Amino acid sequence: MELEAAVRGRRSIRKFRPDAIPRNVLEELLETARWAPSWGNTQPWEITVITGEPLEAFRKANVAGMAGAEPLRSDVPMPETWPEQLKARYMGVGRAVVTSLGLKREDKEGRRQHQLNMGALFGAPCLIVVTVPTDVLVEYAMLDVGLLLQTIALAAHDRGLGTCIMASSVHYADLLRRHGSIPGDRRVIMGAAIGYPERDAPINQFERQRADMDVFVKWVG
Repeated sequence: MELEAAVRGRRSIRKFRPDAIPRNVLEELLETARWAPSWGNTQPWEITVITGEPLEAFRKANVAGMAGAEPLRSDVPMPETWPEQLKARYMGVGRAVVTSLGLKREDKEGRRQHQLNMGALFGAPCLIVVTVPTDVLVEYAMLDVGLLLQTIALAAHDRGLGTCIMASSVHYADLLRRHGSIPGDRRVIMGAAIGYPERDAPINQFERQRADMDVFVKWVG
């Protein structure tokens, strides 16, 4: 697959087939992803790949936490406020998602079920969790994690897989430590659901939006 086609074609997948991903496919994908850039080649990341019974146990516990409105226990604080322009984009993709599901504004139970489905990782058969040591400067390490996750997402797309990088997968870091055997000296940064997309699902087909280049590019000289 050409690079530009991969960049433009990759999207967040919100409905996965239950088919397991062969171990060798995941290994090939991560073999590619390990070449992602990092500050000073420090490569601060550690990847935990969770599948099978441990994933199902985590999925169940994660949904229970969300259903019970338990306070978040993430290692990285979630943003509570956004600049208006960013908030508008965030709300825009939210509207696109619920519209693709046919949910009306007044359908509170349908929206709640969608949130719980998010906690269940949209049915993905695999969760990739990226952690960094607790004694590194987290701001720089998170830049590196972002580069790694983008590389994973592109490598997955190239192999016919889909991904969804999900804050809701790391809301309860203690559950990931328990079910993913992640040690206490690692800071849980982000998780990515990965699997084979349900390509005909409307939630995987709605039109995506990006800001025009003149909105975010400044030319000097």
